Amino acid sequence: MRILIFALVSCLLPSAAFAHHTAEHSKSMMMGQMGDPAPLHEAPPPPEAFSGPAHAADIVFDPVTMAEAREDARRELGATNAYKIMIDRLEARMKEGNDDYLWEGQGWYGGDLNKLWVKTEGEGEFGEDPEEAELQALWSRAINPWFDFQAGARHDFLPGDLDRSYLVVGILGLAPYFFELDTAAFLSDEGDLTARFEGEYDQLLTQKLILQPRIELNFSAQDVPELGLGSGLTSVETGLRLRYEFHPEFAPYIGIGYERLIGDTADYARAANEDLGGWRALAGLRAWF
Repeated sequence: MRILIFALVSCLLPSAAFAHHTAEHSKSMMMGQMGDPAPLHEAPPPPEAFSGPAHAADIVFDPVTMAEAREDARRELGATNAYKIMIDRLEARMKEGNDDYLWEGQGWYGGDLNKLWVKTEGEGEFGEDPEEAELQALWSRAINPWFDFQAGARHDFLPGDLDRSYLVVGILGLAPYFFELDTAAFLSDEGDLTARFEGEYDQLLTQKLILQPRIELNFSAQDVPELGLGSGLTSVETGLRLRYEFHPEFAPYIGIGYERLIGDTADYARAANEDLGGWRALAGLRAWF
C-alpha cells in the first residue's frame, strides 16, 4: 500500500508544480497589464559561459579521440573529392539551307570549396571541321553556398592563324529562384577584352518533362576586325528547349532557338557576306555521369 501511495504522490507532484508555475505566470502577466512591470531578463550571459572548450564533448571524452571523430564526419559529409562530367548541349540546329551542330560541356573535380573545372564548346557545319572551338581550364573557389569564383585560361581554336589565348575571371552559380548563371570576362594575348553572360532556368512541367529557357549575351570592349567583332554588344542567343529525362543522366530534347549578330559585329558579317543569324529548330541530348 505504501508503494502505491508513493507512486501516486510522485505522479501528482510534477502536475502540482506545473499548476503552481502556470498560476504564477498568469499572475505576473496580469500584474504587467495592470501597470506593475513584469521582471525582464536582459542581463548578458555570465563570463563562465565562454570559458569551456570549443566542443562540449571534449569535457566528457578524450579530446584526441573526438578530434579524429570530427575529422571522419567532415570527410563523410562532403570533404572528400568528387567529379562530374556534364554534356549540356549536344545538338543539331536546322535552318533552311544551313544545318549545323553545336556542343557545350564541362567537367569538374574537387571538394566543397576548391575544384578544377574544364569547359568546352564549339560549332560547325555537318560534314565540315568545326568553325570554332573553345577550351577552358579554371580553378573554382566557393565564395558562398550559391556561387563560385572562377579564374584560369581559355584557348580558342580558329581557322587560319586566328587562334587566341585568354585569361579568364568569372562567377558561376545559382541566382535567387534557381536561375543558373555563368558570367566571365576574357583578356586575350592580343589585349582584347570581351565578356559573356549565360543564364538558364529549368521549369519542371512534370517530374520528367522540363522546359528550359536560355539566353547568352556576348560583349566586346573594342573593335577586333580580324575576328569580326565590333565594340559593345556583339551577339544575342536565346532559345527554349523541352527535354524528357528518361533518367536524370540521359535526357534528349527538342526546341527552338534564335541568334543574332548586333551592331558593328553585324556590319562586319554583312561585309563578309556572312549570315547574321535567325530562327532555328533544335534537337539534341543532355547527359551527365
